[in-house]
Amino acid sequence: MNILNLAIIGALLMTVGLIGTGLWSMAHGGEFDRKHSTQIMFARVGMQGIAFVLLLLAIYIAN
Repeated sequence: MNILNLAIIGALLMTVGLIGTGLWSMAHGGEFDRKHSTQIMFARVGMQGIAFVLLLLAIYIAN
């Protein structure tokens, strides 16, 4: 397993963690949700983008 595979796995796990945090935040509502829901979802989209780029890079390197 090389460093690129580990980076992809890390990005995917961080994306899942951010999705879970966002869902938890929305389910509980309150002040935390009002303050941070947009930031959490923006970070999720960013991590999905990073994971996608890393996957494309891995495919490019494999060919």
